[in-house]
Amino acid sequence: MSPAPHPRPTLSQDAARRIWLGAQCLDRIAPFGAGPAATPAAVAQLGYVQIDTIHVVERCHHHILWTRIPAYERADLHHAQSVDKTVFEYWTHALAFVPTSDIGFFLPAMKRHRAAPAKWFGSVSKADKRKVLDLIRENGPLTIRDIDDDVLVDKDHAWASRKPSKRALQLAFYNGDLVVSARAGMLKTYELTDRHFGWEKLPRPATARQVLDYRIDRALRSQGVASLDSICHLQPSLKPAIRPLLDARVKRRQLVELRIEGAGDAPHWALPETLDTVPEPGSTLVHILSPFDPLVIQRKRLAQFFGYAHRFEAYVPREKRVLGYFALPVLVGDRIVAALDLKTDRAAGKVLIQKWNWVGEGSSADKPAIEEALQRFERFQLAR
Repeated sequence: MSPAPHPRPTLSQDAARRIWLGAQCLDRIAPFGAGPAATPAAVAQLGYVQIDTIHVVERCHHHILWTRIPAYERADLHHAQSVDKTVFEYWTHALAFVPTSDIGFFLPAMKRHRAAPAKWFGSVSKADKRKVLDLIRENGPLTIRDIDDDVLVDKDHAWASRKPSKRALQLAFYNGDLVVSARAGMLKTYELTDRHFGWEKLPRPATARQVLDYRIDRALRSQGVASLDSICHLQPSLKPAIRPLLDARVKRRQLVELRIEGAGDAPHWALPETLDTVPEPGSTLVHILSPFDPLVIQRKRLAQFFGYAHRFEAYVPREKRVLGYFALPVLVGDRIVAALDLKTDRAAGKVLIQKWNWVGEGSSADKPAIEEALQRFERFQLAR
């Protein structure tokens, strides 16, 4: 008879939550210091910082960074993207800033996109693509506003443009021919990728196996305790390839497979040293989180670890909203205690609380600390 498999150790939900908060650098003040160098350091730890167009409060990429860098200034991200070039934009599970040192792991996706572009780009002609590349090659970086000789077309989607050049720029971006060299709000400046980075030749693309290992390593670093769902967020087709690599690491004692109390039988994995250094309870820091924050964006994981099911209701009809149009979860210590529907009134110079929802064990006892955090949040929103 073969020996019975060893039972998986069980990690308490409290311990799993504190490990995740530690990996997300939300359990201590200014873990990355201050100044321009803090921004690429934060992006490297998190693996990515999501970009989104919604501007009810400050856009999420700035919000996510400010949450972890109290002295963050918007110019720091510009410096990292356009001056030091330590971060660049590409698609993870969404459009995001990622470390430039990781670009080799994204080159295979760019190659695949060149070979088989997404259907969205079916309307881009060879002439349109050649036009934007030639313009940039001859005249330097440009934005879509710099192209004023397009023959306008009817929109085929609410997010589309009447300028064919816009979709051509996007296609060249996903193909890796162009990079976003600067950003002003949602207005992107495009440049030739090799010229932006000063490359004489492209870096070596990662192999398929290296890309899978990268996904595992990124999840372990930024999550502390990871599952197949969290490693393969919005890309479940990767699970059959990822699971054997996790099992092999367990066999080599590089990882520990475990279960989390209250999360069913779904296996999770952690580095042995992570389990040896579980953060102690006691943090009382207050964070007003973006709904696109890495701690919040994986809703199922958030519910498993925090017992809180966040609803993003920007696209929900008004009469069906529970938390509000743009509710932001509020983290106090290791508890999510409220979800505040906020809006920045820039003309009036204030942040408006449109709805205050207590969630979980949140109560009026938490209100003074949250109000103090709201004052900091308002100063960040209005600073320019």
